[in-house]
Amino acid sequence: MSKKKKANDGKLSRKVYEQELRKLQVELCYLQDWVRKTGERIIIVFEGRDAAGKGGTIKALTERVSPRVFRVVALPAPSDREKTQMYVQRYIAHFPAAGEVVIFDRSWYNRAGVEYVMGFCTPEQHQRFLELCPTVEKFMLDGGIRLLKIWLEVGQEEQERRFRARIDDPIRQWKLSPMDLESFRRWYDYSKARDMMLDYTDTVHAPWHLVDSNDKKRARLNCINHILSQIPYKRVKHEKVKLPDRSEKVKYDDAATLPRRKYVEQRF
Repeated sequence: MSKKKKANDGKLSRKVYEQELRKLQVELCYLQDWVRKTGERIIIVFEGRDAAGKGGTIKALTERVSPRVFRVVALPAPSDREKTQMYVQRYIAHFPAAGEVVIFDRSWYNRAGVEYVMGFCTPEQHQRFLELCPTVEKFMLDGGIRLLKIWLEVGQEEQERRFRARIDDPIRQWKLSPMDLESFRRWYDYSKARDMMLDYTDTVHAPWHLVDSNDKKRARLNCINHILSQIPYKRVKHEKVKLPDRSEKVKYDDAATLPRRKYVEQRF
């Protein structure tokens, strides 16, 4: 990211942020073309504490690319049937086919975090997950999938500020769930769970990439820039597009027919 003047509060200004984001989103479009041409299969895992900025980062990553290539997967709590399956089974169903990038907004690492801290799995299940996860990820990589694991780290004070901002904002209240409040209370339990997860699953073949997300704008830019740096994509050449002439074999008068239709009331 080029060196620009910062805002007075030390945070990145909106203008600089949008300029830099635009550049990165152009590169993401080049990456998209390369993925489609080469048939690459890529998985990007986003994890982190509640209010760490996963949703905003994923939105910045995907808002200028095709949802047919960049698919976001955010699974709800498992159903009764899914609870009886092999743990990783419901995630495998969403793995990419050729020419796809799948972004997991939380992933199989739920078992190392919320499930362990909140008691939704047994200590034995948690330990088994930590021990087997590196082997499963190695199997994924050996099968031709590129795997990137991103952890967004936010501090206590910033998390509290974001939670408090959600309480009184009707646009953001839906983001604040009882589980979020419990995670706020259990900060240190989540810290221990995070460190255990990193100790077991930060491997040479599938390392974790940590992003400081206390400044959301910088976190988004740094995260996207890092993802682009981890994939050896190349710009795909395209033939210059030229619009064809419109056919006049069967003319149709739009201007004569549309006034008979009822338009949405124009209030703005």
